[in-house]
Amino acid sequence: MSNESKSKYDKIFCDIFELNQSDLNEKLEYNTIETWDSIGHMAMVAEIEDTFDITFDTDDIVNFSSYNIGKEIMGKYGIAIE
Repeated sequence: MSNESKSKYDKIFCDIFELNQSDLNEKLEYNTIETWDSIGHMAMVAEIEDTFDITFDTDDIVNFSSYNIGKEIMGKYGIAIE
């Protein structure tokens, strides 16, 4: 399941933020790229919630500040992104 989940997670980042797979790394953080602004952030959150059929707590939406932190937050919802 985790490989499928990672593929979905990565695709969301690539689609929403107009990135290549090679751009997905520990340096990818909120506001470090032009497309990851507040509007992009909420689009990403909505797409992740729809794709994985979850609803983030408000604190998790606020704390979802990087690609890697997002993977940790997903774990709280029982979704392994490895």
